[in-house]
Amino acid sequence: MKKVLVILAAMMAVVCSAKAEEEAAKADVEFAYEAGAEVVSAYIWRGQYNGSLSFQPTASIGFDALDEALQFRAGVWGNIGASDWMFKKDQGDGTGFTKFMPELDVMLSFSAYGASIGMNHYYYCDGSNFFSWQSVDDIVANESTSTTEVWAGYSFDHLFGVGAYINWYTTVAGNDLVWDDNDVPHRAWSSYIELGYDYTWEKSGLTLGGQIGMSPWASDLYGNSKFAVTNLTVKLNKEWELDACTIDLFAQGTLNPDGITTQNAVIPKAGDDKLYCQKLNAVLGCGIWF
Repeated sequence: MKKVLVILAAMMAVVCSAKAEEEAAKADVEFAYEAGAEVVSAYIWRGQYNGSLSFQPTASIGFDALDEALQFRAGVWGNIGASDWMFKKDQGDGTGFTKFMPELDVMLSFSAYGASIGMNHYYYCDGSNFFSWQSVDDIVANESTSTTEVWAGYSFDHLFGVGAYINWYTTVAGNDLVWDDNDVPHRAWSSYIELGYDYTWEKSGLTLGGQIGMSPWASDLYGNSKFAVTNLTVKLNKEWELDACTIDLFAQGTLNPDGITTQNAVIPKAGDDKLYCQKLNAVLGCGIWF
């Protein structure tokens, strides 16, 4: 009888322990959110100049677990630039027009112990189809500008305590086409590899970051005909933690060694055409985060 009682007590202890762990795990899941906006002197995306003075709001919600070792985020990001109100140059056939084309991005991501996967959907508010899951022929016929990419990456901060990371992005849908010798469009699967490192001086609160971005094969989206380094960026950032928000200021310099010699395949040029061909760009910006 004693053995039976001992066995039952042990079973109850195991069940209670499992229940306690389950409750602890539940209690460890926390709701997370962030909202804010930046004003930047120029909109630079992966080495490309995509517009002048811009306002860029963002918001995200999600969940954290196990002291933020597990994270899920869903968010939106927008860009409204001064170039959106400028006149596009006349093409010689009377097709010049005013262009209002702010950008809206939808983002999803999941990370676990430094490894991350995600999806970004880019839409340029020009009246074309919001969704990018169309056939190549439909994209050509409708002149759709939306694109969707998936990505995977790893942050070495979780494992080694250093601010280094690597991400790989590949466009899987939307306006990402390449034409063969017979002038037949095909999906290009444009990809971008980014290596980055951030270092923060705790006393001053300054963060110095660097990025190297590469397009591994021919892509109209990134303007390269073969493997190319398209982004070398150095950024200096300073943050101030206040009671209700965080303020940050930054200065950034970007060099595109491959150079943008043709129009971005997605974003039409506005009134500042010459800037789209610059290899070297500088940005000043400020942001507020809640």
